[in-house]
Amino acid sequence: MKKNNRYRNNRYRKYRYLRYLLMLVISLFVVGGLFSSFQNFEKKEYRKEKELQKNPEAQMEISNPNIRVLIMTDGYAEVAHPTVEISAVNGLVITHGEETEETEGMQSVIFAPDDPRFQSGNVRIYARDGGEITLQSIERGCGTPSYAGILELRTTAEGVIVINELPVETYLCKVVPSEMPASYELEALKAQAVCARSYAYQQMQDYAYPEYEAHVNDSTDYQVYGNSLPQNTTNQAVEETKGQVVRYQGQIVTTYYYSTSCGKTTNLEAWGTECNEQNAYLQSVEVKDSEGDYEQGLPWYRWEADIPVETLSNLIGINTGKDIGALQSLEVTKEGPGGVALQICAVGEKGQLTVETENKIRRALGGSGYEIRKQDGTNVASSSLLPSAFFTIQREGDIFFIKGGGYGHGIGMSQNGANEMAKKGKNYIDILTLFFQGITVE
Repeated sequence: MKKNNRYRNNRYRKYRYLRYLLMLVISLFVVGGLFSSFQNFEKKEYRKEKELQKNPEAQMEISNPNIRVLIMTDGYAEVAHPTVEISAVNGLVITHGEETEETEGMQSVIFAPDDPRFQSGNVRIYARDGGEITLQSIERGCGTPSYAGILELRTTAEGVIVINELPVETYLCKVVPSEMPASYELEALKAQAVCARSYAYQQMQDYAYPEYEAHVNDSTDYQVYGNSLPQNTTNQAVEETKGQVVRYQGQIVTTYYYSTSCGKTTNLEAWGTECNEQNAYLQSVEVKDSEGDYEQGLPWYRWEADIPVETLSNLIGINTGKDIGALQSLEVTKEGPGGVALQICAVGEKGQLTVETENKIRRALGGSGYEIRKQDGTNVASSSLLPSAFFTIQREGDIFFIKGGGYGHGIGMSQNGANEMAKKGKNYIDILTLFFQGITVE
């Protein structure tokens, strides 16, 4: 019995030693594999870093998401340019197909639609020193504009298409001062930066110009970009809110904004859009505190216009394309939240017409030929749109009296309201959570 036990014990110890040895060998293989993977990872990262140093385009792509902006012609009149002239302080790097060429500093290069470089496809251009490219063939409010990142040129039958591809944070540095005066309070500028970033992220989910792979253009169709130069205050607003967007129910939402409220905002009914759970953050709110409306002292808070019957009759006919003759009556027949006009009915000697939604109503009553008197007593010439759709109409004799308030569509954030709130010590979160209900800023 003892002999058998000794035999079993010896055999057990032998198997145990073999098992330990096997486990040791496996461990060495695992550690060796991990070490080899780590070395490969380091090599890949090193190669990637060296490649980024040599390739500004690749470096730009990973710093933050790129937005592609279609740059329009003078006055934002057309999409295609007859010719494009560009330069950069320290020269350009121009790639087309497999070829790359470089220019000297300040040397201008002109591209026409039939330029032979387009035979290889699109042309990609960046500044040799990583700076900005001057687009000498157009003018903006700031003069001759320049652009960070890359300019991509495409030839079409209509002309040359110019796409500016750049990181969205860099893009915002020329959106914020183009959309809000740089002299405004910092907290208002920060609210504007978050709104502009949220709007940009929404637009970047799809291409507005799929044929050119462009998310937006640089006009008021989307957000004005590059019309004003960056300022320290607007750069600070972008930097201090870097990456922050407005979310509702966890989703990034479109944050509309406009110039001045009448003391109230409205919702998407004004544009004929059905209100639902997804857009419920856009509600009619009162833009005030315990002391009254924030914007009550501003010129566009209230305005009025006295328009002769003949003038208004002609404008309505031109703007709507329907001649109803001399106006007999004009009234707001439907209002939306906040008092916005959703529908007007015009009756003339030759017939009548109904106009719906705030933009169409403002356009129907807009045009040249009369003056608008702001509450500070200053007069301005009428333009293509009535200042807002928050108004009432009365007729006395041969004059229609229109009294209104605010400037812009009235949906989302009032920029002047934001500035007045900031003057009273409100921060950008306070501002955004007033104009956009139930949202978070993340």
